[in-house]
Amino acid sequence: MKFLHEFRDPALAITLLDQIKHTARRTWVLMEVCGGQTHSLLRHGIDVELQGIVELIHGPGCPVCVTETSAIDLAQRLALRPGIQLMSFGDMLRVPGSCGSLLTARAAGANVMTVYSPLDAVRYAQSHPDQQIVFFAVGFETTAPATALAVLQARNLGLQNFSVLVSHVRVQPAMEALMQEPHHRVQGFLAAGHVCTITGFDVYKDFAKRFRVPIVVTGFEPVDLLQGILACVTQLESGRSEVQNCYGRSVEQFGNPAALRVVEAVYEIADRTWRGLGVIPAGGYRLREGFAEFDAHQRFDLSRPQPADHADDSLRCRAGDILTGRLTPCDCPEFGNACTPDSPLGAPMVSSEGACAAYFRYHRRSVL
Repeated sequence: MKFLHEFRDPALAITLLDQIKHTARRTWVLMEVCGGQTHSLLRHGIDVELQGIVELIHGPGCPVCVTETSAIDLAQRLALRPGIQLMSFGDMLRVPGSCGSLLTARAAGANVMTVYSPLDAVRYAQSHPDQQIVFFAVGFETTAPATALAVLQARNLGLQNFSVLVSHVRVQPAMEALMQEPHHRVQGFLAAGHVCTITGFDVYKDFAKRFRVPIVVTGFEPVDLLQGILACVTQLESGRSEVQNCYGRSVEQFGNPAALRVVEAVYEIADRTWRGLGVIPAGGYRLREGFAEFDAHQRFDLSRPQPADHADDSLRCRAGDILTGRLTPCDCPEFGNACTPDSPLGAPMVSSEGACAAYFRYHRRSVL
């Protein structure tokens, strides 16, 4: 494996790798549900070390990548209105909508600003009462609590110029949608550790039982991932399908109660369109009616975004196949040719957590 000197415990990593190889009596197909895990697996060559033993496929584990095209279009429309300052995370600025990205909109005069936290947007709204500040809220369950706190803080401060354009998504419904695909290949999941720090792992028990698939919560370091892979392979070899936590230093059975309470207070669960997967029942959040004053849709009388008919507005981008694990990035004909981080055709090459970006940066295939 590469970069062994960076491992928390190199000897343990080698031992775990050997145990996986000796445990697996056939090739198993596992899906990691986190873009950060994808980057770590490729960076350290774990996918190559396990070739022929474990096939690792990459799910929709990048919140930037799965944000629907129409939501980006709506954000652009808002940013072009006089008196509105749109704010979001840096990766969102380069993700293509149907008419370019927020970055190209900014070049055309739109008011778009990068922030590191939704609370930064609240502070900006405090100091700029003459502007309407809209935070474009994206992310999994991991970032939803911070947005909820920003809304609560804005209410406590009595701000009349702060609102959110909510595009938060929920991971477990997307996993269920993948398992309901008629030709899916997933035999086990490496669940996203950062999401489970919020939700806990108990929520997956019914899922594992219903779909008869092991779910192992893992972290992001190579040793974490190898422990998760070994646990998943061990279950598969013994015919078990259980939820197992291999990230005990961060994840508890019932998650983070304080974060869950603030999310429950501010949001309600709603259907949400995922890029590449379509409309997923209960696949996201929306603001509760009691917080309607902070809903950019209602404040600016916006129509709800309509779901796109395809995964990406660039017909050359295979984002839908990439995000559902049907296609490996380097097998896309545009990969490394027309589609690079400098000139991306779609979201998976844009985001720092995107699978295509990971393959471009770390994979062994030559890039022409």
